[in-house]
Order: sequence, then C-alpha cells, then structure tokens
Amino acid sequence: MGYIDKKFSLEGKVAWVTGASYGIGFAIASAYASAGAKIAFNDINQELVDKGLASYKEAGIEAKGYVCDVTDEQAVSQTTKTITKDLGPIDILVNNAGIIRRVPMHEMSAEQWRKVIDIDLNAPFIVSKAVLPGMMERKSGKIINICSMMSELGRETVAAYAAAKGGLKMLTRNICSEYGKYNIQCNGIGPGYIATPQTAPLRERQADGSRHPFDSFIVAKTPAERWGTTEDLTGPALFLASGASDFVNGHVLYVDGGILAYIGKQP
Repeated sequence: MGYIDKKFSLEGKVAWVTGASYGIGFAIASAYASAGAKIAFNDINQELVDKGLASYKEAGIEAKGYVCDVTDEQAVSQTTKTITKDLGPIDILVNNAGIIRRVPMHEMSAEQWRKVIDIDLNAPFIVSKAVLPGMMERKSGKIINICSMMSELGRETVAAYAAAKGGLKMLTRNICSEYGKYNIQCNGIGPGYIATPQTAPLRERQADGSRHPFDSFIVAKTPAERWGTTEDLTGPALFLASGASDFVNGHVLYVDGGILAYIGKQP
C-alpha cells in the first residue's frame, strides 16, 4: 500500500453515518465503504432504512441499517451498543441527519422551532455523547458534523436552521477543545448548494427555457458557477475521516464552490 493509499485508507474502521438512507449521507457512506470502512447507518423508520439498504446493495456495498430516532437518547445508546456488537467499536461518526423548515420567523411556531433545533443540534450532541466514551478509551476517533453555510450566514425563512447550524459549528469546536487530548478529531463540513432530488424543482427549466429564478441566483452567487454534487463532498469527508487529518481539529471545511468568499457580481 502506497503512502497516499495508507493515509486515506479506512480499512477495518467502523463508520456510523446518521440519516444516510439517501442524499449526502449516502454519498459519504459509499465513499467510506470504497476506502475500506464497515458502514452503519440509521433512519427514522423501517421504510427509509429498507430503501437505504436496497440502494447500498445496488451499489455493491454491504451496510447495516438501523431504525433509530437520533433525538432519543435511550434509542441512540442502544443503537450504539448494537452497532458495536454487529460491526465493532465505532471509529467514525458523521452527524448527517437533519431537517429544514422554511417559515418566516414571525410565523414559525415554537414547536416548529424546537423540532429543527432538536434534530439539527440536540441530536449531534446526543449521538456524539454516545460514541465518545469508546473513542476516549481507545484514544482514537473522528466525529464529523454536517454544518452549513448557514453556520456563517443568515437568510430569509431559515431562522431555526441557521441557529441550529451556528450552534453545531460551536459544538464542533467544543468537542475538539474537550476531547482533543484523547486523539479525537471533531470537524465539520459545510456544504454549499448541492444538487439532490430534494433541490431538483429549484433547477428545472422554465416553460420559456430560462433558468428557475433560484437557480439563477445560486449560480450567480457561486464563483464555480454551478451547483455542487454529492460527489463534491466525498473527498473532504474522506479526508476528515482518515489519518490524513489527524492534526486537523475544530475546523469547518466549507464545500461551497466559493460562495462564502464572494461578495457577488455588481448588478
């Protein structure tokens, strides 16, 4: 095995990617599998887990799927034990599960706010807390939080999401601060606008052949002049999970095509 292969290899590692039945989580887990990791994922119900298992099988990936609500501390604790029993101690955790509710803040109910905070911020705390003792004991571990450009910027209708992702950035830094002495690295990935099935309606051509207004807005705001793909996230995710990042800690790596560096074109 050459130097590069060795540095980025995840051979024999166990990776748990939350909410990885599809989308970004699925892409990251698939990349980890290609690097040699054993894959565990969870989702909120059996239907989503079954869909995920079918997708992994179709991709030729052996993965274990679990029904687990990441906001339920007892369920997370039990799932952590089950994954450890099935695959071995968890070496890599990716806190990927998340939701967004696009509602103007003055119209958003406290219940809607709490739901977003619970899944996008409280859950990464709960799942990280569950895997940390094992990582501390082995003096080795990688925790990767899926943050957002909204960890840095605000935008209309996403108050709860931005608050949660800003909090997740600081949780990332605090896990680094508290557990770096155990050789545990906690970093974040901040995706830009990624082309997924969920964002497909925003990229559809209009009846006259023109771009959707939101599509035009994103392309104009991105120096790369395109949406990102889930594939764009796999390299950074692999770097942060591998030995190549052993002295990188408390950092959020923004994979956004340059949006955060760019003031935008003059009208």
